[in-house]
Amino acid sequence: MEREFSAGGAVIRYAEGCWWVAVIEPQTSAEKQVRQKKPVLALPKGLVDHGERPEQAALREVREETGIEGQLVRKLKDIRYVYVRSWGDGERVFKIVSFYLLLYRAGEVDEITPEMRVEVRQARWLALQEAPRLLTHQGEREVAQLALDYVVTHPELQSSNNS
Repeated sequence: MEREFSAGGAVIRYAEGCWWVAVIEPQTSAEKQVRQKKPVLALPKGLVDHGERPEQAALREVREETGIEGQLVRKLKDIRYVYVRSWGDGERVFKIVSFYLLLYRAGEVDEITPEMRVEVRQARWLALQEAPRLLTHQGEREVAQLALDYVVTHPELQSSNNS
């Protein structure tokens, strides 16, 4: 079985009296859009490039998929799962996605390149408190809960974050 390694980030920002997390709505086919009752909400993530460390990949993927820059705070969790490729060879793939907590530093959410619009329909801020309920994938809901738990136990992050 082939293996894939990806990395992503829960980029958080304190503004308007609460914490927010950057999420993406991936592009989906017209057929999938008809079947889905609500849009897919996900954390930004992508493959770790050759010679790249997972933390670097997480920062890069966040920038590419959301338009914002983050600063590494800590690793939150590895998510492991098996999927079957829906393109090409249809092979089963064992995937590990490392998620990191990132603190917002700069940029405007959803200011992404036209090339990235092939992958990302929209990037936006979501109240972090709502993310464990509203993110589509269970593993990412767990990541959001870990991020929420972290900010509750580290109130000093509020003062170090750009509003």
